[in-house]
Amino acid sequence: MGTTKTETTGTAKTKACSKKTAAKKPVTKKCSAAAATKKTKSAPLLKLIKNDPYLKDHSAAIEGRHQYAMNKIQELTNKGKITLNDFASGYLYFGLHKTDKGWVIREWAPNATEIYLIGDCNSWKEDAKYAFKRLRGTDNWELKLPLSALKHCDLYKLSIHWEGGQGERIPAWTRRVVKDTQTHIYSAQVWSPEEEYQWKCPTFKPDTNPLFIYECHVGMGQDEEKVGTYVEFRDNVLPRIAKDGYNCIQIMAIQEHPYYGSFGYHVSNFFAASSRCGTPEELKSLIDRAHELGLAVIMDIVHSHSVKNENEGLGNFAGDPCQYFNQGERREHPAWDSLCFDYGKNEVIHFLLSNCKFWLEEYHFDGFRFDGVTSMLYYHRGYTDFDCREKFFDEGVDLDAVTYLTLANRLIHDFRPTAVTIAEDVSGMPGMCCKIEDGGVGFDYRLGMAIPDFWIKMLKDTPDEDWNIWEMWSIMTNRLPGVKTVAYAESHDQALVGDKTIAFRLLDKLMYDSMDRACENMVVDRGMALHKMIRLFTISTGGDAYLNFMGNEFGHPEWIDFPREGNNWSYGYARRQWSLRDNGFLRYAFWADFDEAMIELIKENKVLSDGYPYNLLMDEENKTMVYSHRDLIFVFNWHPTAAIPDYELPVHEAGKYEVVLSTDEKRFGGLARQKQGEEHFTFNVEGEDGTLYPRLKIYNTSRTAIVLKKID
Repeated sequence: MGTTKTETTGTAKTKACSKKTAAKKPVTKKCSAAAATKKTKSAPLLKLIKNDPYLKDHSAAIEGRHQYAMNKIQELTNKGKITLNDFASGYLYFGLHKTDKGWVIREWAPNATEIYLIGDCNSWKEDAKYAFKRLRGTDNWELKLPLSALKHCDLYKLSIHWEGGQGERIPAWTRRVVKDTQTHIYSAQVWSPEEEYQWKCPTFKPDTNPLFIYECHVGMGQDEEKVGTYVEFRDNVLPRIAKDGYNCIQIMAIQEHPYYGSFGYHVSNFFAASSRCGTPEELKSLIDRAHELGLAVIMDIVHSHSVKNENEGLGNFAGDPCQYFNQGERREHPAWDSLCFDYGKNEVIHFLLSNCKFWLEEYHFDGFRFDGVTSMLYYHRGYTDFDCREKFFDEGVDLDAVTYLTLANRLIHDFRPTAVTIAEDVSGMPGMCCKIEDGGVGFDYRLGMAIPDFWIKMLKDTPDEDWNIWEMWSIMTNRLPGVKTVAYAESHDQALVGDKTIAFRLLDKLMYDSMDRACENMVVDRGMALHKMIRLFTISTGGDAYLNFMGNEFGHPEWIDFPREGNNWSYGYARRQWSLRDNGFLRYAFWADFDEAMIELIKENKVLSDGYPYNLLMDEENKTMVYSHRDLIFVFNWHPTAAIPDYELPVHEAGKYEVVLSTDEKRFGGLARQKQGEEHFTFNVEGEDGTLYPRLKIYNTSRTAIVLKKID
């Protein structure tokens, strides 16, 4: 999640909630889990607890959490009279809708006293004809208009009155928001084209086992210094991703956000696709084309917080700063300059669950990467050391947030069984990726966030000749059984201005003047080698899925910096320079070619579905590690200089082995110190017990990783 400060133009700083508002509900509900637990004492242990003996001491908390979520489902579904899917259909009721008889718009605004529709239809003036009526016995407001009152592309807002104040607001459920290029004012827009988008792949079923994720941002997905469009990304970038072997794209910054520099993480309008990049139909055509190419499309969804803006967002929607958000100190995130949802309100759950279903149904997304999950799970927002299991179950846990995430996963997987959900959770909360019926939260994957942090720390603080291969092994394989992990060496977080990509840390200024293929430079050779080794090591040991951020596969030299006052509103660093890969004269293409070959090898040999790698040898003196997946043998020599002829290594089975991939190949910018495709035959070594063990001998070259495959 990006932490860029949000734009506050046209907004007012909101103070703590009034006494009247704060009295509506307590700040915390820390006794709820204990209360729920009393009902489960006689029930059999949940599978989550059975499978992990270390969790038995916390069985009461886990069972209480599970029961709390089940009770909430019963409450929201009226004891099963409707389904959770039925409940999460708020977008079909709220917001602006065109019917055969006219237009109807509805909004939830408990604190409002009057609401008017203002816009192009009435010269932006309050008019009794456009006055909403509060629906009897509810906090919902409704306005019905004839068909002639509104037309496609009309701009509109709500003028909301409350006791002691008034403000213009964008409807919370609107599906289209645009910015005036002159005034920079955002407005909702009537979006009702004559023809609905006709899907070419309406029943696409993604092949996501395992996942090879290409994390991307549409706006910065082009060479030109501008905001890229859905159409440009569809036509120019999607074919690249498919050719490179990835089977899934994870799209950032889809939900509308007023400040481009927030990277899409300060969302203002949750049901509106970002208009910077084009129309809803153009986004649908992007997703449709991705499906045609066999690519699943996962949305980076932000339900962890919301932009503080009042005129553009939900910050003070109807004169109640806490209509959607927490009260008191918990309302504002201490680091993100944003507002935190109150997951204890059924109306907020309704809003967010409906949002999940909306993107699945309306745009055919194939799942979600949930941003900022750690911040959601804990009252302390994750700002603590998770050095003991008690911290996953103490009073620091926000039970309502755990429940919301559980319900979201239940809904998503019920509505679309093939959907994928990924949690951005650094805490490692037990049960995050466990089935709900087994006592878990229900995510399919969690991000292995410790992996990129480790690589950055190593590159920043320790010369590679001093790297501890046991520590490297431990970090990569440190995950609980059954917890599917997305491994990645770097994501967008490591590319933001103020930080450096792996390529930049390895090469620094040489990225700009020494990447010509004709240029000989030992520092560049080192960087080229380690970049490939780090990625191959990460994908083959770190998890059950793999992620790469757009451009990092070819070592994009520039960080990411969106237009802002500090860079004179430049788009120079908010783009991807594909030409560096394509021009044929630079070494960047070597990295890209290796990435493609690596993905193909891992995919064809089902490495990610093989579970943990099998450790065959750890040679600290020569900085060499040997491990296996199925019939593949991975040999990594991290030593800066030690090239060892006839290096002996153990294998599982006797037979003939062939080198099927080497980071040192000429086609990948290597030094070609080995014969590609060379065959190696095992020989036997007698152990102390008289047993014969198969061995191989290879030329173990420095700063090289090779993969051997048993072929006979």
